[in-house]
Amino acid sequence: MIHIGDQFPAFGLESVDSQNNINTAHSSAYVDKWSVFYFYPKDFTFICPTEIQQMDKLVDEGVAVLGFSGDNEFCKLNWKETNDLIKDIRHSLVADTGLTLSDELGIVDEENHVCYRATFIVDPKNYIQHISVNALDTGRNVDEVIRTVRALQSGGLTGCGWEVGNDFVI
Repeated sequence: MIHIGDQFPAFGLESVDSQNNINTAHSSAYVDKWSVFYFYPKDFTFICPTEIQQMDKLVDEGVAVLGFSGDNEFCKLNWKETNDLIKDIRHSLVADTGLTLSDELGIVDEENHVCYRATFIVDPKNYIQHISVNALDTGRNVDEVIRTVRALQSGGLTGCGWEVGNDFVI
């Protein structure tokens, strides 16, 4: 598995953007930005759209966001067009078809042939600053992802539960 302080791997994968256009998402477009790359097991499931909808809150934080699963871009397009929770998201969903990137990151559940619910926070120099991985049946708390991004951006020592405006640990 990849570690904190490693560079996020380069990728060029088919995706569906906020306007439902099929494009290629390139990792080079996310250099010089704080980014959250999150992985979910499958399209057309029950937990995943709740997370995808909530991950869109990161856009309001000025963070670049991409959601990845092993399903292809046509599946993603159809899902976005038919699911009310995700039809209006402002970030792209990326097709890691074959789970090549997921495998490189070490986040594939080999028994179920899907990626785990993994979240990577990547700094503007493309270094991984945070990794979390949940079991397949456990959704993420996006507010904690936002809090973690803010803490990483703060430039100080942040205690447990730190929020913007709190003092740094001395």
